[in-house]
Amino acid sequence: TNERSNTMIKKILIIAVVILLAGYLVASVFYWEPQRQNSICQSFRVETRDSVSHYFVDVAAMEKAVEKAGLNPCGKKLKDINTEQIEQEVLKNQTLRSAQVFITAEGEVVVEVQSKEPVLRISTVGGENYYLDKDTAFMPIPTHVAAYLPLATGHITRTFARQELFPLVMFLRNSSFWNAQIEQIDVQPDGEVVLIPRVGDQKILLGKPQNFETKLERLLTFYQEGMYKAGWNNYRTISLKYDNQIVCAR
Repeated sequence: TNERSNTMIKKILIIAVVILLAGYLVASVFYWEPQRQNSICQSFRVETRDSVSHYFVDVAAMEKAVEKAGLNPCGKKLKDINTEQIEQEVLKNQTLRSAQVFITAEGEVVVEVQSKEPVLRISTVGGENYYLDKDTAFMPIPTHVAAYLPLATGHITRTFARQELFPLVMFLRNSSFWNAQIEQIDVQPDGEVVLIPRVGDQKILLGKPQNFETKLERLLTFYQEGMYKAGWNNYRTISLKYDNQIVCAR
């Protein structure tokens, strides 16, 4: 009986503590939140979410853009700061994939941004220059940084870049050999693709960017079994356009 009574008393005490704690937290919110909302923002900063963003994001330029738009929160009461408006202003920068604005417990306004991750630089015969990112979105080329990426040149529309070039680029990117080997993709007026390797003086005539996995696997076998005997610089072109064969021209 005594054991049951002790157990019951412990349960009652635990419930009482939980109720008191919950009441304290609720009271704290009602008391401190108005105090916090009336406090003044002392600091504002933009920070990057990952190493890729750290490389591509011009933090100073974004902070300057917020300042220029009259949205710098420093010196304003926290309750008067429109975080959504700041977020929308920051997202005008087309190099960004996402942005989130929040206020810390210390009253600091922070913009956490994540940049797009480019996989290809494109320079068209029409004079367009831009990046294609890993989500098939386009992004302008930042002036403060130069990315080490393969270059696509020639007769490229944005639809062609997304639908035809992107699968090829991701295949090259995911292969340690081809990622290191191919530095340029040149698109001809008829939509056929020429690959320019880093090693060797030849051009690789891929043809239409279809079935490129099989074509490049065939070429890799040729590299491993035949090219080392003939020499890298003995061929001017290597054509993969025809089924089940490689045609080389000296």
